[in-house]
Amino acid sequence: QVQLVESGGGLVQAGGSLRLSCAASGRTFTDLTMGWFRQAPGNEREFVGTINWSGGAYYTDSVKDRFTISRDNAQNTVYLQMNSLKPEDTAVYYCAATSSRSPHFAGYEYDYWGQGTQVTVSS
Repeated sequence: QVQLVESGGGLVQAGGSLRLSCAASGRTFTDLTMGWFRQAPGNEREFVGTINWSGGAYYTDSVKDRFTISRDNAQNTVYLQMNSLKPEDTAVYYCAATSSRSPHFAGYEYDYWGQGTQVTVSS
């Protein structure tokens, strides 16, 4: 079992930055591939990015020049640094985990999910 808890969301003006954190517990963190997803009001869940056990990261095109995923294996934590935020980034952001290696870009490929943290970007 893996438990995930997101934090760091909030209200920010367009052009600002936020850093989201996701703390994992329940198994060896280095065994996990981690992902970030988001869901805007009325929309379906959307892939944001993923990071593997050694730090290799992949992003959806809409965020890849603005967002950065990193992980601190000693702290069992993955981060999503979000810069140059836009109103269309407004969503609930979720972290997810899978014990399967290689990049995973679809939500159904992840086994564990946090409860989400709200990010609101005002114009």
